[in-house]
Amino acid sequence: MSYKTELDQVVVLAGGLSPEREVSLRSGHRVRDALVQAGIDAVVADADASLLGHLRADPPSAVFPAIHGACGEDGAIREVLELLGTPYVGSIATACHLAFDKPTAKTLVAAAGVMTPPSVTLPRETFHDLGAAAVIDLIIGKLGLPLYVKPSRGGSALGAGSVHTAAGLSPALLSCFAYGDIALIERFIRGTEVAVGVVDLGHGPQALPAVEIVPVGDAYDYAARYTAGKTEFFVPARLPGDVTAQAEQIAIAAHSVLGLRDLSRTDLIVADDGAAYFLEVNVSPGMTETSTLPMALQASGHPFGATCVSLLELAAARGA
Repeated sequence: MSYKTELDQVVVLAGGLSPEREVSLRSGHRVRDALVQAGIDAVVADADASLLGHLRADPPSAVFPAIHGACGEDGAIREVLELLGTPYVGSIATACHLAFDKPTAKTLVAAAGVMTPPSVTLPRETFHDLGAAAVIDLIIGKLGLPLYVKPSRGGSALGAGSVHTAAGLSPALLSCFAYGDIALIERFIRGTEVAVGVVDLGHGPQALPAVEIVPVGDAYDYAARYTAGKTEFFVPARLPGDVTAQAEQIAIAAHSVLGLRDLSRTDLIVADDGAAYFLEVNVSPGMTETSTLPMALQASGHPFGATCVSLLELAAARGA
């Protein structure tokens, strides 16, 4: 189905050099295919040495960033697009800086009155220089067990995992440090994993239906996120109405407090007592076949392709 639009050619950025490159390519090609099906002249471009020349030689109406991980979500590529004067979908660079750093995002969202699991932020150097055993004892003394360890920057659950014994914390930290120099260690909250997307199509940020995430295995890890059949998704989430409303309010609060724009996805855990906890927010949500934001768009009656077109039109209008 085609939609009336003023867009000329648009560029979908996908790939990059982070460990999430393959997922980014899947997201980018799915966005491109949806745009083409909607009648838009769309191409996929990688964030490599040829990108700036391509954007200068043939300036697009707008760019749709679908690069995950560092560069795509830390604001760097958006800084460059702003230097070029190229309109793009999504949050500005300064907002991305805040959202991509998980401890910073947690602090700002918590200051707005949102619950988030108690945590410790630990640089690799501190872990080694002060003695792993002593630092681990202090962490467990403060947060208890079980815990959840993840890199402070990054996504797709790479380097992340739960820890249920004191002996398991050191190897979990070493695994985490393989993906970044700073670990975020949170108290593990048992409950239901939920993702809430937010879109702003020109009338203010609106929460999409909450998506309940039920991994077939023990954890919602990289394989569970991107392999069909390894996770069950329920849209809308099987939660009481007041709990769903709470989760949606948290997603809107995170989007607003961090100064995000156009779209975002907030990850939460709903404890067994119904309390919802903010975990992190993503400024470049996955757009693959197993990603939650496209599922929520479909459930809310927003066709995927039409939504991508609308976001690009808004970006192009900002540029104009």
